[in-house]
Amino acid sequence: MQFETLPGFREFYPESCARRNHVFGRWRRVAKAFNFLEYDAPVLEPLELYIEKSGEEIVGQLFNFEDRGGRAVALRPEMTPSLARLIGAKANSLKRPVKWFNIGEHYRYERPQKGRLRAFYQFNADIFGEPGPAADAELIALLCQTLQAFGLNASDFKVRLSDRDLWLLMLAAEGLDAASSARVLGIIDKLERTERSKTVEKLAAELGDEAEAFLERVEAATAIRDFDALRAYMENLPLEGDLASEARARMADWEDLLRHLKAAGAEDFMQIDLGIVRGLAYYTGFVFEAFEASGEGRALAGGGRYDALVKKLGGPDMPAVGFAMGDVTLVDLLDGKSLMPTYVQRPDFIAVIGGAPERDAALADAAQLRSVGYQVEYPLKTQGFGKQFKAANQSGARFALIYGGDELARGVVKVRDLGSGEEVEIARDQLLQQVPGLLEGGLS
Repeated sequence: MQFETLPGFREFYPESCARRNHVFGRWRRVAKAFNFLEYDAPVLEPLELYIEKSGEEIVGQLFNFEDRGGRAVALRPEMTPSLARLIGAKANSLKRPVKWFNIGEHYRYERPQKGRLRAFYQFNADIFGEPGPAADAELIALLCQTLQAFGLNASDFKVRLSDRDLWLLMLAAEGLDAASSARVLGIIDKLERTERSKTVEKLAAELGDEAEAFLERVEAATAIRDFDALRAYMENLPLEGDLASEARARMADWEDLLRHLKAAGAEDFMQIDLGIVRGLAYYTGFVFEAFEASGEGRALAGGGRYDALVKKLGGPDMPAVGFAMGDVTLVDLLDGKSLMPTYVQRPDFIAVIGGAPERDAALADAAQLRSVGYQVEYPLKTQGFGKQFKAANQSGARFALIYGGDELARGVVKVRDLGSGEEVEIARDQLLQQVPGLLEGGLS
């Protein structure tokens, strides 16, 4: 019986694994350049952790079950709840700001489709303990540099920037309370994916006959693309007293954020777009998503500020901002732009061996070379020289190390450049010292 991979899951043959590790390597390199520290967390967590964060409706999207201890558990669909738990447990001993990142596999039980699988890898980066816009700017700059590290530029992607705090002020100007505002934000979040008539119908449940006029005002807000227009829009809202003061303070935060992003070299990638709401209710301030500049395809990354989550999951009050980037849509984009390299693993050296005594010498030399990081291959069974040389030429190795009876008797190994055919002899006790020069300059 031939077993098949489960729907929405992937296997990684060596070629695919090399491509995956290329993505991981770029993620890790840029995160470390920003001085983020790597962490990890369990792939299996209590189901209640995700319900507490996202509500009961999340259960239908999870791989969840009861374990043998009678505990309700789930494979992690995202990293943020686990991270908030880890941070909350050691909040008092962590030096702030906390800048952490993770690369891990996540699981969602949903219909597999292009750009969305049931098992996928994510790059998560988060900052805790800093409430000001500088932290938001640091995360967005990291996001932009990460995508640039793959060869993408401002013509390939944009980061669409929005603000849930501004939305709450705008909805307060409409007379909506906190509960109604949360429901309306959920509707606004799906504007691009919902027919307009359906949106009006949903808004009518909250606003009655005002739904159509309200949607027109929302559409005017979501059409704003520059800061001056955004500031003018906010100044014209009917806000008074504390709400007016909050609006002025929030616009000052916007100025601060945009100034930081310009200084960090991210300005060309930014696009103000209040249509980005991030439907998850735990977001509390600036939110952002990276999209292909063409507008095609799914979001490449998304995130925002979630200042209340650590406390909600049992920790202390601690401001937080972060984003996640998935590997599936990213690799689809890189493939479409021919930016994914082709990886071929080739040994540095391949041994060509005579009889048993020569094999012992070859294995001893291979062990030394491998111990300092060189890739060395040799035939696992006895073969004639002709067959070995044929295999050596097909291997892609740069050099063959030839061990014959004469070489063994004289304490040398013959090194052949498999490209040019040139050969030199090197004393076996000098092989480790000579190898760096061989690899750098060849036999000449």
